[in-house]
Formats: sequence, C-alpha cells, structure tokens
Amino acid sequence: MRAALLDWYDREGRSLPWRIRPEDRAAGAIADPYAIWLSEIMLQQTTVPHATPYWERFLARWPQVKDLAAAPREEVLAAWAGLGYYARARNLHACAQVVAFELGGAFPSDLKALLALPGVGDYTANAIRAAAFDQPASVVDGNVERVLTRLVRMPTPLPKAKPQIKAIAAKLASPDRSGDYAQAIMDLGATLCSPKSPDCAACPWSGWCAAKAEGDQTRYPLKEKKKPKPVRLGACFHVVREGAIWLRRRPETGLLGAMMEVPGTEWSEETPSDAELADAAPFKADWREAGQVRHVFTHFALELDVLCATAPADWTPDEGVWAPVRDLKEAGLPSVMMKAAKLGLETRLL
Repeated sequence: MRAALLDWYDREGRSLPWRIRPEDRAAGAIADPYAIWLSEIMLQQTTVPHATPYWERFLARWPQVKDLAAAPREEVLAAWAGLGYYARARNLHACAQVVAFELGGAFPSDLKALLALPGVGDYTANAIRAAAFDQPASVVDGNVERVLTRLVRMPTPLPKAKPQIKAIAAKLASPDRSGDYAQAIMDLGATLCSPKSPDCAACPWSGWCAAKAEGDQTRYPLKEKKKPKPVRLGACFHVVREGAIWLRRRPETGLLGAMMEVPGTEWSEETPSDAELADAAPFKADWREAGQVRHVFTHFALELDVLCATAPADWTPDEGVWAPVRDLKEAGLPSVMMKAAKLGLETRLL
C-alpha cells in the first residue's frame, strides 16, 4: 500500500509553492521550515486557493522568521485579515518570536519541541516534522480522516473515531520517504477521495478500500448529528466623517481579540434594547438602520444590526482611529466587520 501511494504521488501529487517534491529534492532543493510552518498555520480551517495569496504576501513582506518576529503585531493581524480564526494570527506572531529570539531562528525538528511552540498542535507539529525535515510522522487532517474511514469502513462516527483513525494512520505511515508519504496521503484525500464524488478509478488504494468494495464510499466518515448553532445578536455603529470611518481595536483576549472592529454592543442571545443601544452609542444621533449582517463562527452564528450616522464636528472619540474609506481593505478588519463596514457605506450611497 505504501509503495502504491508513493508511486501515485510521484506521478500525480500536487505542486504547491511551499512543497519540495521528489524531483525538486533530486535537483538539490531544500525545504524551508519557516515557509512550511507558515503554510501549515494558514491552512488550518482554510483552503489552499484561499491561503496561497496570503502565504505569498507574508513571505514577500517578512521573508524570514526574524522579520515576522520583529514586526508590530498590529501589522501582522492586519495582514491576516480575511483568513479567519484570528487566534492563529496572534499565535503565529508569538511563535515567530519564540523561534527567532529563543531558538536562534531555527525551527526544531523534535516533535516535543514543536508541540511546545505557540499555536502548534499535534497535526501541525507532525506536518512540519514530515514536510520540513522528512522525519517519521503520522499526519491526520480532515482529508486523511476521510481516506482512512473509507479504507476500513470505520463504524465509529467522528469525532469519537479520532483515536482509532490516528492508530491506523500511525500503523500505515511509511518509515521511508516520511515527508513524501505524509503529503501523499493528504493529497489523496484532497484530490481523489473527495467527500461527494471520489475518483475511485484513479485511486492507488482502491483495491484495498473496504468502502469501495461495498459501494458506499460517500457514507464515510460517519458523523455524529450536529446540534444547531446558537445565534448571538448585537449592533454596531457605523460612524463616518470626511471620507473616513471610525474603527476601534477589540480587547486583547476573546473572539477576534486585538482585531479592528466597527464599534458596537456586546453580543448576546437577545436583541439589544433601546436603552442598551443608547448606552453603547458613541454619541446621540438619529441613527439610520442600514440592515443586518450575518456571520457564522465555529460555535455560533452572529447577527449584527448596522446603525449609521455622521460624526458631529465637535465629537472627539476617546479611543479608536479614523480609517480612510478608500483604504478600507488595508484597515485589517476581520470578515464580519468588513461586511458591516461595507453595508454601512452602501446604505449611505443610496
């Protein structure tokens, strides 16, 4: 099985900008642990097409880990805006500082040392160990889970099946060409063993696949029924003045921590009352309702009412910044706040 997968990878494996393929290695190319670590952090909860432009911009701006470590965190957060899961960006910066200032700029290859880095969990540590250092590692992401549950027709649903899947993955992992094998099995899930339309005719493991033999590939992996996500409600105040929008930095900890925001109320299970809106509003005004934006986070959905007003000439906010509307994309707003900012601007143009 290992040999069949590696043969397929040699022929069909993806060419990714951070990846050293077998032919690259034969030509003398050497993996860059910094570039690989950066790609792995970005690819958590994000697709390759979406993450690649960010990866390219980060490397162009901060070509070495010491450059990223020395950058102001606010700049890193702003450059990350749009990738989501913003705790990753805070951990990214913290990890860069540990590697640059405490480890002499060199990423460790030891699994325990990798796991000690901020923002590096079991999957990421193993992926870095395999791809950057060609060390034995068992890499299990969502794609690998799908491949392996189909391979054995795993009767246990996710997430309960995760320990069993990891045990199977560890048993199958190749001691030779460890990095290529880890990337090959991830590619298999990403390209052929897709969720809805697996290309079993092209799969190097089709002859060993129990689900293929039974014809029920798309049934796996089994998953526990998800509970409906709770909904939180709130409002934000879209304030403009002379071609600029007022933005504020969120608290250091918590969801969207240290990111810029369109200031507003707390998020709760109930719609803010008139009294709560009046208390949260930055100044008294005839606030115009622009509409509502909705954004889905991991554990809940958020619905934000967007209220618009022009700042009085004598109003001076105690905090925040005035960001030029023409440069809104450079303001470092997370996706939900960018939605709110754009909705307010569109309403004003009506």
